[in-house]
Amino acid sequence: MSFGKTITLNTGRKIPQIGLGTWLSKPNEVEDAVEIAVRSGYRHLDLARVYENQDEVGRALKKVIPSVVRREELFITSKLWNSAHQPDQVEPALDETLQQLGIDYLDLYLVHWPVAFESGNGLFPTEGDMARLDMKTSLVDTWSAMIKLLGTGKVRDIGVSNCTIPQLQGIIDATGVVPVVNQIEAHPYLVQDDLAAYCKEKNIHLTAYSPLGNNMVGLPLLTEHAVVKEAAKKLGASPAQVLIAWGVYRGYSVIPKSVHEERIISNFHQTELNKEYYEKITSIGVKDRKSRFNIPITYSPKWDINVFDEPIERTATHKVKI
Repeated sequence: MSFGKTITLNTGRKIPQIGLGTWLSKPNEVEDAVEIAVRSGYRHLDLARVYENQDEVGRALKKVIPSVVRREELFITSKLWNSAHQPDQVEPALDETLQQLGIDYLDLYLVHWPVAFESGNGLFPTEGDMARLDMKTSLVDTWSAMIKLLGTGKVRDIGVSNCTIPQLQGIIDATGVVPVVNQIEAHPYLVQDDLAAYCKEKNIHLTAYSPLGNNMVGLPLLTEHAVVKEAAKKLGASPAQVLIAWGVYRGYSVIPKSVHEERIISNFHQTELNKEYYEKITSIGVKDRKSRFNIPITYSPKWDINVFDEPIERTATHKVKI
């Protein structure tokens, strides 16, 4: 089973260290996955409006609240999508999410990306093969509207996702309000020690998505890496459990995604890395290659904006408006 560890956030509230991710889940898969997860002991669920499956999550929640858990025993995160970054759209977007989930509040609400889309034309307003960006609405504008949500009783804490050091510093300088969480892509191919050190200094907790890496771009699976398989064999664990343990060792909360009952349960059965194997696994991203898999300029429709300053993004027309 999970070690049951929680991490205390900068507001004093606690987040369970292992959660269930729901990104890239196909229609009609998430309802069962969430129910299985909660019945198996998960208490941290990571959701988002853009995943377009929150209604399914809501149906699952009805099956487990209060028969399996009380609402207050769950830690539920969702995210504000790009098409609702305009300050007057932020609270209505939250209301829509709460209605889809059938709950009264979120434990954590995140700005999903530091990128605003034009509003009023669905989740993905496009022109040709390009997303229609709103370069008038700044990240500070959106963050200021998020701060106001704290007075509504509809969210307990607020944070961001996919944000870099300059973006974080920009919203802190402008508002004085430090995000509780920055949810980031994090795995041994993408260690980001500088971001981790900055967030530790500011007391911003890091949640790791895609902790097993990602195979959407055809690179070798981390779960097949020789070092990971060696550690798994030594520890009597699965490669996925080893990669989750790597994130835990770094102090992250970790949200592996699965819709398969066996994997959902297996991912929750924690193992613990010793320093030797942690360092060996960390070296993968140094010796092999640094790989960020989730870069919006590679999406279809394409986002013509430089979010992370990766080499592939440097041809973008726009930069994040902080």
